[in-house]
Amino acid sequence: MSPLPPAPDALPAGRTLGQAAAPRTDVVRVGQPELVRRAVMERTRSRLLIAAGGFALLFGAVAARLADATLISPAEPKRLAAMVRQNTPPAEHLPGRGAITDRNGELLAVTLPITALYANPSEITDPAGVARRLVRVLPQLNEERVAARLSGERQFAYLARALTPREQQAVNSLGIPGLYFEEAERRIYPQGRSAAHILGGVDVDGNGTAGVERYFDERLRLRRGEDLRLSVDVRVQLALRDAVQHAITDYNGIGGAGILMDVQSGEVIGMVSLPDFDLAEPARVEAVTPGADERGHNPRFNRATVGVYEPGSTFKLLTASMALDLGTVNIWGGYDASRPIRFGRFTINDYRGKNRWLALPEILAYSSNLASAHMAAAVGPQRHREFMVRMGMGSRIGIELPETAVPLIPRPNAWREINTMTIGFGHGISVTPLHVITGASAIANGGILRQPTLLAQPPGTVAEGTRVISEGTSATMRRLMRLVVTDGSARSADVPGYFVGGKTGTAQKTGPNGGYLQNKRIAAFVGAFPIHAPRYAVYVMVDEPTPNARSHGFATAGWVAAPAAGEIVRRVAPILGMAPETERMNEIQAALSIPMQPGRPRGTSPVAPARAATTPAPATPPSRAAEAPGRPTQSPALLREASIAPR
Repeated sequence: MSPLPPAPDALPAGRTLGQAAAPRTDVVRVGQPELVRRAVMERTRSRLLIAAGGFALLFGAVAARLADATLISPAEPKRLAAMVRQNTPPAEHLPGRGAITDRNGELLAVTLPITALYANPSEITDPAGVARRLVRVLPQLNEERVAARLSGERQFAYLARALTPREQQAVNSLGIPGLYFEEAERRIYPQGRSAAHILGGVDVDGNGTAGVERYFDERLRLRRGEDLRLSVDVRVQLALRDAVQHAITDYNGIGGAGILMDVQSGEVIGMVSLPDFDLAEPARVEAVTPGADERGHNPRFNRATVGVYEPGSTFKLLTASMALDLGTVNIWGGYDASRPIRFGRFTINDYRGKNRWLALPEILAYSSNLASAHMAAAVGPQRHREFMVRMGMGSRIGIELPETAVPLIPRPNAWREINTMTIGFGHGISVTPLHVITGASAIANGGILRQPTLLAQPPGTVAEGTRVISEGTSATMRRLMRLVVTDGSARSADVPGYFVGGKTGTAQKTGPNGGYLQNKRIAAFVGAFPIHAPRYAVYVMVDEPTPNARSHGFATAGWVAAPAAGEIVRRVAPILGMAPETERMNEIQAALSIPMQPGRPRGTSPVAPARAATTPAPATPPSRAAEAPGRPTQSPALLREASIAPR
């Protein structure tokens, strides 16, 4: 009988419960080829894992992009948006400062991009050699100055502010380490000298330093895309400058000024001061500015708004307007001009006077100092000063320029009878040319004082203002202003068809100590045209004219300023769209005509009428003024011997 097989859970033969099995000591040897094969398999497995991971990432990215393009953000709208963007013009580059134009849109000032050249001197090893090479391609530079700027331990130094593309390429071709380019901007003035004193200018950083550039500095910087349109007309500026310069040259003056203003809107159509400067050459401007005195020898000195001068006989228009408006004289009233007025040790005389009683038209036509002094005295010091202040002669003119001067006018407690007499014929008070033309505009335009402006106004604008004289007084004064041009000292200002009216004025200049300077005078003319329906006022002044051969030894306003005013009217009127009146010349002239004396036709000999009750007497007769005890002695600045003036 064969034995039964052992149970599955039986212990191995020879072992009892609790006895551990003995470890096997069999050794299996693996050969070198097998080891190599296993190493190769391990490397292959790693590479397969890396490749699988890469493909997984790639297909995952493709799947994500497809999901975004088809489900999350479809691609078609983006393509359409891209096409729209391609058709949209790029955004316009706005310069750092707005442009300035004249009333017709002609550019006066504009900012353009430029390239600047600068250096890092700490990177320059041979400053003298670099300077020598730079000057060869940029001859406008100074070699010694460039070498000095390239020396030292500083990190930054400008060498040239504005390079043309060709100059930039030439510098770049030098291959000098330490030289760099910078994109910048430069203010350009295409019209050069035209409106130089109005525009003023900017510094190297583009900040306004004078003129409207300074007055509107914030507006020009913040509203860069909006042009600033001025009231000036470049064509008028050129004509005005030529006429004033011609008068200065002919009479060897040291300077002059000219203004053209719209009497209804107050717009300054043209304003020049000579000598002037070229805004296109800022370096030359800076070279003449330091050290120049304040009496007008600096080309940047604006004679039209900063220079204060005694207006001379042009102020007789204000005196006559005041007397007519206050009723102290009428059109056929007058005053005695037969005897000098003596006040202390000083004497008031007429220049080539008529030595008789003069009616009001004669006072202006012959420009009598004596009669004008009596006329002002009849009004009285208090009312006289009030009228002058009302006409704007006591304060700074409100125009869009930072360079304006305050008139030199006696204080209220120092305004005496002698001040009234001398100011009555334009002495003892100093104002700017802008004050004079503003007052003359009010006299001519119907009696409304309007502040001048340099901002262009809509066509046909009639600016608000303050009534200073009645319309009737203004109408009478227009006839008298026309008489001065046709029969008086301003004949050379007449232009056929344009009916110019105005007044000349010659005044001696005061010296630094207050006295009058011998043979140094201001010759001026102020007027309006066409005087029967005034549209524009004109002012011309020449500083220190001297006689020439054609003037027969004279250098008064009738010889110097009046012809220049006529030339201005002749040239600018067609520019402003005004045609000369040809069909109604006789009719208009008849309406403006006024005889010198009542009942005396023009051209006949004058006869002095007896003093009538309707003729106001001087407020202070000359004899009383001379004989009154205790009168204080006046300085020459307040009372002068009128030996050169009123022509």
